[in-house]
Amino acid sequence: MSDTAVLVIDVQQGLCSGEYACPDPAGLIERINTVTAKARAAGVPVVLIQHEDDGLLAHGGAAWQLAEGLVAEPADIRLRKTITDSFHRTDLHERLQQLGVRRLVICGLQSDFCVDTTTRSAMRLGYPVTLVADGHSTMDNGLLTAEQISRHHGLTLSNIESFGPRTTLVAARDLAFPVKD
Repeated sequence: MSDTAVLVIDVQQGLCSGEYACPDPAGLIERINTVTAKARAAGVPVVLIQHEDDGLLAHGGAAWQLAEGLVAEPADIRLRKTITDSFHRTDLHERLQQLGVRRLVICGLQSDFCVDTTTRSAMRLGYPVTLVADGHSTMDNGLLTAEQISRHHGLTLSNIESFGPRTTLVAARDLAFPVKD
């Protein structure tokens, strides 16, 4: 049993195509698939998190579905959420505790909303986090490009010391999981 889990946050069709698409969604999905394939091979649980709201990401709608090309396996854990924090008003923490998870690898969308908030909550709850440096993205906001926003949030999260547990940035290709026995 692994003490690590991978959280894949909001990699949904409505955030990877159309008006609200992140830049290069195919590249992002490929890097996330690289991470989750390594995780599954090592026996590390993968949690696929889907945001839902009353608009674009309405539960069950086309935009709410996991993004085209994102690999999902039957053994993956599915979680629905309604706010930016994947832990708030969900049973994520309890499920991770039941699995004996003590560390998290986080990737997904949006860097400046759900990825940032979930990472901060994870640290607050005592989880050291590996943030996949090239495995999260967002949209341009009119002031900064998506790449600038994502890099800024990665750097900010990796410099937060006040929670105790820290966030480390690692590129998808460099991420390694211990091989399962």
